Amino acid sequence: MIVMKFGGTSVENAKAIERAAAIVKGRLEQQPVVVVSAMAKVTDQLLAMARAAGSGDRKTALKLCRALQERHYNTAGELLGTALFTEFHSDLAADFENLEELLRGISAVGELTPRTTDYVAAFGEMLSSKIVTAAFAALGLASALVDSRDCIITDSTHMRAAPLFEETNGCLQARVAPLLAAGKVPVMGGFIGSSKAGITTTIGRGGSDYSAAIIGAGLDAGRIEIWTDVDGMMTTDPNLCADARRIKVISFDEAAELAYFGAKVLHPATVLPAVQKNIPVYVLNSRNPGCEGTRISARAPRCRNSFKAIAVKKRITIVDVAAPRMQLAHGFLRGIFETFDRHAVAVDVVSTSEVSVSLTVDSTESIPALAADLAKLADVKYEGRKAIVCLVGENLRETPGIAARVFGELADVKIRMISQGASEINLTFVIEEDVVPEVVRRLHKAFFSDLDAEVFA
Repeated sequence: MIVMKFGGTSVENAKAIERAAAIVKGRLEQQPVVVVSAMAKVTDQLLAMARAAGSGDRKTALKLCRALQERHYNTAGELLGTALFTEFHSDLAADFENLEELLRGISAVGELTPRTTDYVAAFGEMLSSKIVTAAFAALGLASALVDSRDCIITDSTHMRAAPLFEETNGCLQARVAPLLAAGKVPVMGGFIGSSKAGITTTIGRGGSDYSAAIIGAGLDAGRIEIWTDVDGMMTTDPNLCADARRIKVISFDEAAELAYFGAKVLHPATVLPAVQKNIPVYVLNSRNPGCEGTRISARAPRCRNSFKAIAVKKRITIVDVAAPRMQLAHGFLRGIFETFDRHAVAVDVVSTSEVSVSLTVDSTESIPALAADLAKLADVKYEGRKAIVCLVGENLRETPGIAARVFGELADVKIRMISQGASEINLTFVIEEDVVPEVVRRLHKAFFSDLDAEVFA
């Protein structure tokens, strides 16, 4: 069997859902399980109405809710036709009545908790999976709706819950495997699950990719397909460099590095369950299903290019922590990282010397408070509007002089930090954000002009 995950743009309207149905029909012999995201932009809208309700603005929250209701009604009506939509209408209406009641409750209390946020955010996948299931049936597919909250069992960490794999695998085998055996196409919402107590949870933004991999691992899938709106993973962002090319095949390790450092096609956690079960992941384009996309596997063929891709992560802040008075002081580094942990600020790149540490973090409103706390330990400076550039490739391990080639191409560019990752497959550095396009174009020209045809399209 296979898992086919359709992202928000692949189920954003009636036309997109019809395309998805046609793609699934072409894979019926492979026993597909379909995982869907919320329709494009819906999760953002749900979170916006939740925040409005939490601030006491019930009018705005309900206005946003009714606009969302109209969009889902219109999409379902277009897909199902009058007779079928009349039957389906009451089910959708009940969901939106529940959402409105929830928003009124949040507004009355004047507080938005992580648990309530999860419950509101979950409506996107709940609604899209119901509409897609009904649409598939209307288009001749033997579909069956499966509530992901009955299968994806997590801990109780709301807004970023961790799956409990043993419990989840048991539920998947009990609820989904029999449907496959009966020739059905199970349809599930990504991103959502529930705690052991049955409380709705979510596994973080972008978690529908992760859901697909969890489901694929739990059902021992032959492969996991991530259907999106691009032809696959690219050598770099085409918006930065028009010469970007599609990567045909890439390793799990390389894909994970690229995902973490800004390649938005794939959620960073997606590959983890697939790695454990050695399940290949394919990134495919629902608008161009004839394209072979990108295959991500445990081992990729040897490539004669030094790198597979260049990723960029913008909106980065450098935090410099210097303590000349504390040379070799025991616990200095521990104190720094404990401070970052208290403020829940993740670190991307670290550079250290005997008495100073430089770190990069995503630019957030929490940085001034973080800096004030760090100032109790040492002298602190921070600068925003930086970007991380990451060159990824397994050949990096075995290629002497590669750093000299990279920085030789950028001899006139101000480099703020350099890190050759512990993974041994990435070379990372930090630059000013405004020079990113020029830097990426120069590096792409230097390292991707002559491409290995077995690896690149």
